Amino acid sequence: MFTEISSMSRTVLIGPGHPFVIIGERINPTGRKMLSAEMAAGNFERVASDALAQVAAGAHMLDVNAGIPLADEPALLARAIEVVQEVTDVPLCIDSSIVAALERGLSVYKGKPLVNSVTGEEERLESVLPLVAKYGAAVVGVANDETGISEHVDVRFAIAKKIVDRAAQVGIPRHDVIIDPLAMPVGALPAACATLFSLVRRLRDELGVNTICGASNVSFGLSNRPGLNAAFIAMAIGAGMTCAITNPLEERIRESILAANVMMDHDPNCMAWLAHHRTGAEAAGAGNRRERRTARRASRGV
Repeated sequence: MFTEISSMSRTVLIGPGHPFVIIGERINPTGRKMLSAEMAAGNFERVASDALAQVAAGAHMLDVNAGIPLADEPALLARAIEVVQEVTDVPLCIDSSIVAALERGLSVYKGKPLVNSVTGEEERLESVLPLVAKYGAAVVGVANDETGISEHVDVRFAIAKKIVDRAAQVGIPRHDVIIDPLAMPVGALPAACATLFSLVRRLRDELGVNTICGASNVSFGLSNRPGLNAAFIAMAIGAGMTCAITNPLEERIRESILAANVMMDHDPNCMAWLAHHRTGAEAAGAGNRRERRTARRASRGV
């Protein structure tokens, strides 16, 4: 079973047997004061440059969020989506907790997006799922509800099943619901990752859905976050996770995903792995040649 997300000219398939899908996380003003101030002032140059940089680094999709306190989030999200669509053709994940912002974003999107997100809360189910069905989108279902985030696999699984069942009632097929089993900070909850891996396996085997998470959450509060995030994503892929919102600009994360694709037989003939390292070697060689030319000119006093 795979989930198909598209722009006007590109389609991404998320599912078992396919390479892990990287959804770039950088277009999000949360924790980014400069980006937040610029977007609030109507300046989207950094949004455009962040989009291009993430795609160049290997992102297959981009998450677009405009959650800025006291700002007109619906208008900002719609404009951010338009800007990103102007500079790249990768499919997008429309990310907001405000239903009106989701609708504005959906109204300007060209293609079939991923909506992030709906929870198991009745209010969210009743407001978000009909909107997703109306626009023919796919949706992220987050495994928490009015009771909060449970530490128990059975509880999160039950919430995920509820979301899938309610989505079906409004015409959203199972393959268009991607469940977020919730990546929690392992520094605060030592069993957080083990719980997630167990849940990912159940969601794949028993519920038949694809899975996603905000991968950077696991390392919150700890040192060497890229190293932890890279290890976590590789292990999540081994458990069956099919995509994640993460930072493709971190080389360790990108390389970990490429390696996991090789080990899981999701990279035919290791072509993506070989291409990545061939490009890296060529870049390093070019850099070394420039350094040698500079050194020769310096020795001649040029």
